[in-house]
Amino acid sequence: MGQGGRDQIREPTGRSCTVQSPISFSLSLSLSLSLSSVVMDSNPDDPVQDTTHPTEPDAPPPSDTAEPPPSDTAEEFLNSLTLQEPEPSSEDINQRHVSNGSLSQSLPADFYASASDEIEIVEEEEEGLGSSSGGVDGATWTNRGDGPPSPSSSGYAAERGSSASGASSGGIEEESDREAIEWGREKKHLHEDDASDTWRKRKKHFFILSNSGKPIYSRYGDEHKLAGFSATLQAIISFVQNSGDSIKFVRAGKHQIVFVVKGPIYLVCISCTDEPVEALRGQLELLYGQMLLILTKSVNRCFEKNPKFDMAPLLGGTDAVFSSLIHSFSWNPATFLHAYTCLPLSYPTRQAASAILQDVSESGILFAILMCKHKVVSLVGAQKASLHPDEILLLANFVLSSESFRTSESFSPICLPRYNPMAFLYAYVHFLDLDTYLVLLTTRSDSFYHLKDCRVRIQNVLAKSNVLSEIQRSMLESGLRIEDLPSDPTRLATERINTESVPQRSIGGPAGLCHFIYKSVYLNQFVSSDFAAPLNNPNQKKRLYRAYQKMYASMHDKGGTHKTQFRRDQDYVLFCWITQDFELYAAFDPLADKAQAIKVCNRVCQWVRDLENEIFLYGESTFSW
Repeated sequence: MGQGGRDQIREPTGRSCTVQSPISFSLSLSLSLSLSSVVMDSNPDDPVQDTTHPTEPDAPPPSDTAEPPPSDTAEEFLNSLTLQEPEPSSEDINQRHVSNGSLSQSLPADFYASASDEIEIVEEEEEGLGSSSGGVDGATWTNRGDGPPSPSSSGYAAERGSSASGASSGGIEEESDREAIEWGREKKHLHEDDASDTWRKRKKHFFILSNSGKPIYSRYGDEHKLAGFSATLQAIISFVQNSGDSIKFVRAGKHQIVFVVKGPIYLVCISCTDEPVEALRGQLELLYGQMLLILTKSVNRCFEKNPKFDMAPLLGGTDAVFSSLIHSFSWNPATFLHAYTCLPLSYPTRQAASAILQDVSESGILFAILMCKHKVVSLVGAQKASLHPDEILLLANFVLSSESFRTSESFSPICLPRYNPMAFLYAYVHFLDLDTYLVLLTTRSDSFYHLKDCRVRIQNVLAKSNVLSEIQRSMLESGLRIEDLPSDPTRLATERINTESVPQRSIGGPAGLCHFIYKSVYLNQFVSSDFAAPLNNPNQKKRLYRAYQKMYASMHDKGGTHKTQFRRDQDYVLFCWITQDFELYAAFDPLADKAQAIKVCNRVCQWVRDLENEIFLYGESTFSW
């Protein structure tokens, strides 16, 4: 038995659990939070345990004859339904080839292997974040004896304006519908501080601060006015670190406060949006990556020389970059899938673009990337050079949110954290038209004129081969439409749904399908469909993406993953299917039939496979992961 009334109990599964006991201490904090649970860990790499769906790591995989779980877990298994393997056409098998770096192979005939695992069915109601906080205030510690007591205060005002279901009940949404379209080039709400009612009612805050408590960035309000609040966050983190532990997150009512410590840089998110802790932590990691892209990790040396170093001036003028990235958390699946998406183009058109990029890359260019908004048209890398999908996301966000890149050709130092976090590369950026831009990356700081000559060559070839006009045409056309899902898996998308084979619903597509996201695990690329009725406004789309985040976190839980899951709540039916080759996330009408939904998902997978040469990036590229 440990000290401080903390007992270790060994469960039959071999996993230890902690009996919580309330502890109090006299640390005075200006952060007005009523803490109901604090999760800390002496090892930051240990996974956060999900107590909602505990998983036994040593348990054998379920068999076809497994007993269904008790009814109080709200789960059931579909033993009578299996996901069928799509029938590949002979032309598919004989002609489709993949080339990725030094790898060149044909896609196997069993690319979509039949999933014989049971499908986890979860029937659930919406529940708030504070459901676990109705008991005694306390602190949970792991791998330590005594833990510090929990601070208590009068409560956080933002809770009054939050709603777990996504409906506003007096709170302030992160962005209005107009702001969702035009998030602006300047920082918003500079008049707010932690004493403002409007600031306290914001549903999602992001903070970056130094280990001395100096504010570096805040999503809302003026950083200088939030110096006291930043000092409070620093005090919480340092107090826990001084005891030999690291704080991971705090749950206070409907709020979650997530902490990420990166050396002398602290990142904090305060949210009541009902997003999983893992999703919020991933967003903080992306914010940190965006900061490194601008400054490199060598900024840590400044803190080693001067612990009170003020880093905010180094990020002057970059508020729009961080604001744009935070906004993308609500609409861009790349932020949680860790994959990138390509602009749909015919295979010959994309190959023409890749060929000219390959030619210029042989003249000392590290990476050559042709993009249209946030979608990749083509990209080529030097031999043995690799680029992570998150870096593509951060690079595109940096270019699109900086007005200076649009007005003239630019040559700017940037850092790719996964490639080399300590050094700058040099990026030549030029917009070929309103939305299409070229990024050439090199290690040499004196390559501006050489890269400019390369850009002229590329632009001339793209214009003569009609690649630029094809890019514009693709942008004007809609993406994959649910209505175009073929009824016969062996045919392409030129046929409409056969109403006799699949019952039609008043909303959505076949079987009530509203939207889907398909990720190729091998390529680290994804494609998503257009939204079908009734997902017509930005708030509905935002709620769906957050539902996808929950499903993604559930399927990729470190304690154990599922192959398939069918989850029903009052807004959607969500289906997820994960294999070693692909991941599929689909949203259906709440009244969708399970058997029909699974059949439709099989058709979606076959449809994507038929179109993969147009929607995914293949070619003679030395680009590798």
